Amino acid sequence: MAKINVQNAEITIVSYQEKDYISLTDMANARIGESRAADVIKNWLRNRYTLEFLGTWEAIHNPRFKVVEFDHFKSQAGLPGFVLSVSEWIEKTDAEGIIAKKGKYGGTYAHKDIAFEFGSAISIPFKLYLIEEFQRLKEEEQKQLGWSAKRELAKINYHIHTDAVKEHLIPAVLTKEQINYVYANEADVLNMALFGKTAKQWRDTNPGLKGNIRDYAGINELICLSNMENLNALFINEGLPQTERLIRLNKIAIQQMQILGNVDKRKLLK
Repeated sequence: MAKINVQNAEITIVSYQEKDYISLTDMANARIGESRAADVIKNWLRNRYTLEFLGTWEAIHNPRFKVVEFDHFKSQAGLPGFVLSVSEWIEKTDAEGIIAKKGKYGGTYAHKDIAFEFGSAISIPFKLYLIEEFQRLKEEEQKQLGWSAKRELAKINYHIHTDAVKEHLIPAVLTKEQINYVYANEADVLNMALFGKTAKQWRDTNPGLKGNIRDYAGINELICLSNMENLNALFINEGLPQTERLIRLNKIAIQQMQILGNVDKRKLLK
C-alpha cells in the first residue's frame, strides 16, 4: 500500500494481482465529500458511457469477464430506474478492474486506467494532478528498485568473495570463531578501502541507525563495492597479502568513484 498527495488530499494505492489500484473512495471524498462519495461512485457506474468503458477494459484484460451479463447491464444503462452497485457489478460479471475492500483501508478501488477515467468525471484538474503524482510515485519506486538490485548484486558478489577467503585464507584447523573473524576481517578490507572505516567504527559512530554501513551506501558506492568484491576475490586467489590488497583496492575505489562522479555530472547515470 502507498499514499500520494493530490491537491492536499491523501489517495491510497494498493497492489492487487501485481497491478496498481487507486482508491475511488478517496478520490470522491477529496472532491465531493465523504458523505456523498458512495453515491458519486454509484451514479458514475450506472452511466452508459462508463459501462462501455468498463466493459471494453474487461474484455481486453480479463478472460473471465461475463459478456452476456455485461450486455444486460448496458441495455439498462441510462434508464431512470437503473441502479448498479460496485459489488453487483463484480459479482455478476466477474470484473477485475474494480474491487471492493473491507477493513481499515476499505472502499472502492480501481485499476489505474479506470481510476483516471473516474477522475475525468469528477474533476479534470484533479485527474491531471493525480496522474502527475502517480507517475512521480512510480519513478521513485523505480529508483528504489535500482538501488535494491545493486544491493543484491553486492550481496551475491560477497558470496564469491567469502568463498575465495574460505579456500585460500582459512586453514582447516581454525575454530568457527576464528573463521568468522577472518570473514569479518576481509569484509573490513573492502569497507576500509571504500568507506575509510571498519564496520565496527561505523556502528560506533552511528548507534541510532539499523543495519550496517553498506545499507546506507549510495548507488555509486554499491557499484564500486560490487567491482571491488570480485577484484579482491581475484587478488586472494593470486595469493596477494592483505596489506597489498588493501592498498590496491583503495586506489581502485578512488579511481572508480571519481569516474562514477564524473558520469553523474554528465547526467548519464542517476
